[in-house]
Amino acid sequence: MFGKKKQVPEIDKEQLELIKKAQKRIKQKKRLYSHFVFFLIGCLLLIFTNIVLGVGETFKPFGINWFVYAILFWTFLFLYHTFNVFITHKFLGKAWETQQLNKLVDAQKKRIEKLKETLQQDETLINKSKSTLSIIVAAAENNAIGKDNKLIWHLSDDLKHFKNLTNGHHIIMGRKTFESFPKPLPNRTHIVITRQEDYSVPDGVIVVNNLTDAIDAAKKDSNPYIIGGGEIYKQALNIVDKIEITRVHSTFDADTFFPEIDKSIWKETSKTFHPKDEKNNFDFSFITYERI
Repeated sequence: MFGKKKQVPEIDKEQLELIKKAQKRIKQKKRLYSHFVFFLIGCLLLIFTNIVLGVGETFKPFGINWFVYAILFWTFLFLYHTFNVFITHKFLGKAWETQQLNKLVDAQKKRIEKLKETLQQDETLINKSKSTLSIIVAAAENNAIGKDNKLIWHLSDDLKHFKNLTNGHHIIMGRKTFESFPKPLPNRTHIVITRQEDYSVPDGVIVVNNLTDAIDAAKKDSNPYIIGGGEIYKQALNIVDKIEITRVHSTFDADTFFPEIDKSIWKETSKTFHPKDEKNNFDFSFITYERI
């Protein structure tokens, strides 16, 4: 469901072809303008050589000076190139060249954004089977999980179980759950969900405003864990892939509860019972549920 984003190339082969085509077109238009200037100078030279230097005075077909025919021909070419330079296309100065390249760059940026969106959608589908979003929770038989933002039992083995599963992963939690820790847990990336603006946290802790952003922040993790509290569990239960629950075999007075697990949606895939002992005050079981 969450995977590493691939590097998107800035310009593909098709875009490079567009750049080459644009550069070629710029050169063609510049040559057209050069031709226009050359034609204009040529007309003036024809007139000068005939009138001033007297070249071709004896050659007058149909009683018209020969240079008139030459000028008419040159005028046709002059008008043709004038049309190409000034009518068909904008003037070919540096500003025009920059404008054309900017238009091309803008078009490429739009194409790149579309490519990124397509890649993100494809990667979501590809990586869905390669990663798992899990809930981890300890809950009593009556689904009690805490009171006054504190645990209501002490199970040493459950703390070790929590550490073993979440070690090296992102852990997603609400603000109150985060504040129940004396300090951030080592070797885990904390993502805290809060509506408070400018919420102050230690370096390395990520703050977001909702569960969607929290999951997005953990997308590079192969198995991020949602660790509470009650409201976050409710929101997450419909989208997670797995539930790791420590079921404490007793009932407790509490103010925070875990949602009821719908057995038509969730299948129990493993269960390990642990009797109470000197380090664990209650009987409990480690149970794993996976979405059907």
